[in-house]
Amino acid sequence: MKYFILPLIIFLGILNPLKANQLLIPMDDNQTDHLKSYGLVYWILSKYETEVDWLLNYRGGSFMAPVSQAFINECVIRNISYEIISDAESAQILTIVKNPDANMDAVKLQKPPKIAVYSPKSTQPWDDAVTMALTYAEIKYDKVFDEEVMEGKLPEYDWLHLHHEDFTGQFGKFIRMRGQGWYQEQKKEAEAIASKYGFSKVSQLKLGVVKKIQEFVLGGGYMFAMCNATDTYDIALAAQGLDVIESPYDGDGADMNADSKLDFSQTFAFKDFSLIYDPYVVEFSDIDHTHQERGVTQNYDYFNLFEFSAKWDPIPTMLTQNHKNLIKGFMGQTTAYKKRLIKPEVIILAENRELEEARYIHGTKGKGFWTFYGGHDPEDYQHYVGEEPTDLNLHPNSAGYRLILNNVLFPAAKKKKLKT
Repeated sequence: MKYFILPLIIFLGILNPLKANQLLIPMDDNQTDHLKSYGLVYWILSKYETEVDWLLNYRGGSFMAPVSQAFINECVIRNISYEIISDAESAQILTIVKNPDANMDAVKLQKPPKIAVYSPKSTQPWDDAVTMALTYAEIKYDKVFDEEVMEGKLPEYDWLHLHHEDFTGQFGKFIRMRGQGWYQEQKKEAEAIASKYGFSKVSQLKLGVVKKIQEFVLGGGYMFAMCNATDTYDIALAAQGLDVIESPYDGDGADMNADSKLDFSQTFAFKDFSLIYDPYVVEFSDIDHTHQERGVTQNYDYFNLFEFSAKWDPIPTMLTQNHKNLIKGFMGQTTAYKKRLIKPEVIILAENRELEEARYIHGTKGKGFWTFYGGHDPEDYQHYVGEEPTDLNLHPNSAGYRLILNNVLFPAAKKKKLKT
């Protein structure tokens, strides 16, 4: 009998502490896979409906949840670093972060957001950093495009990412590549959808899509965009009712006086910008701080995250959680935003002060939120058309990609806390 009782006691002794302890997912330099850690939190929220504490500014923005063997097993499977701490230790951590003198706080993550990625069904000759981040972190998402948006599907989602997209209807201004199969397929798809919804031009369709997305945000949605989906979104809003596109793209000439007619009251982020009409220049306006203007090489291209008050500014604090404050730069069709063209109410989350440019910005619109992130791929400095996608297995601790995933979890935060 004693031979049976001894193993049973040992077994119960191993399991019993799990009932009282907490699971800490550190997000500082001790974490083996920062990116998959976000996916683990999303998995816990989705499968077990268990609240997770996001410990803002504590060890790089760590996570804490009630421990279970299932959670531990998942950490092992995903190669995520974890610590089992006692209830007393977790209470001590919460006391530290809640201390009025500490720039830290704890936010409850309660419900996993339903995610949509705006992405065309036609073949694209480039990857998308957000889609890759979601896939690597094992976070579920649906793809939507113009038809789903026009059919009013966006209210079914909490969080929307705008894929690398030109919302002005100029097909990315890649006219020099018009002989490529992917370009022809993209153009054919866009024209067919425009015709389906009674638009004579693709630019009119894209404006219709932009306005639907605007309604989504105004109604309380979360919108995250990167690269040229950011500035072209605002250009489309400012240029409503104007023809800002030259004939190679829509068959007739642009209104060359459109600059004086732009309505900046409609935009989310930018003001006082001027358009670039030349159809062969792959830039849409002077919002983007181009490579030639920036005059910086890869080895010296960095930007700094701002530090916000965790207790008074929880939203920008959540969006900037990281184990690094200095982030290596990366280019895109839209790389960075000239600070002088950013509206004063917009929150700049990251900047290169010497270059007078912002890289990561955030704001509110109606009941909702939006975030713009300049550049194409945080781990590929200058991504070319047709280049192979980045393998995130080689970059599990990417500080640049962490900023994307902060946005994914942001809508899961307790709403009451976000209003404080």
